Amino acid sequence: MASPDDMKRKAAEGALAFVKPGMVLGLGTGSTARHFLDGVARLVQEGMDLKGVPTSFATAEVAKELGIPLTSLEERTRPDLCVDGADEVDPKLDLIKGLGGALFREKIVAAASKKFIVIVDESKLVPRLGSKSPVPVEVHPFGWRVAADALQALGATVDLRRKDGEIFRTDNGNHIVDARFRPLTTPAKMAAQIMGIPGVVGHGLFLQMADAVLVGTEKGIRTLRAARKPTRKS
Repeated sequence: MASPDDMKRKAAEGALAFVKPGMVLGLGTGSTARHFLDGVARLVQEGMDLKGVPTSFATAEVAKELGIPLTSLEERTRPDLCVDGADEVDPKLDLIKGLGGALFREKIVAAASKKFIVIVDESKLVPRLGSKSPVPVEVHPFGWRVAADALQALGATVDLRRKDGEIFRTDNGNHIVDARFRPLTTPAKMAAQIMGIPGVVGHGLFLQMADAVLVGTEKGIRTLRAARKPTRKS
């Protein structure tokens, strides 16, 4: 029986088929994205000309260790392809991301890229966003409690994220409030309401952004494609 990690690896290997010589790649953050980094490093070692735009300090460090040349959005504002994981994927290929804490930069890189491919194991597929995962909300440390109260007023149960007993800090120096809602019937409306809260820097609802989702399963890879042209504006 394949483990979740085996299924993640299958999805990551499948994403390598989208990689072509000369591409600038958006490099995601997290355990599934790490498998993709390993594959990209292998292609680089075989002589393929590739560069990566990392979505977090952690990904940048891993990429350097693996020998993947890096660039930035200042130098290459339109990466050819972004590949990243997700915490939930609904039937419309809308996503929840951010349990790894890099949602702000992940969204910028995904939105800037010409194509956004998501890689997951099949446990991440849900009928509605919020079925399993909270919605991570990045908030400025100043007045974060005010933002948390506003999220509660929208119907969420909220928790300030901590790590090793300390308040978690994003690469941007902000906090993350994990907002657990009931499964969302209108994610776009909720996304707009969250962004309307003063102090909110970003949220983990990635709506109408994915071009395709590669799902690692026991039997191989399922490819789910968007039924609409992604806007990458959410």
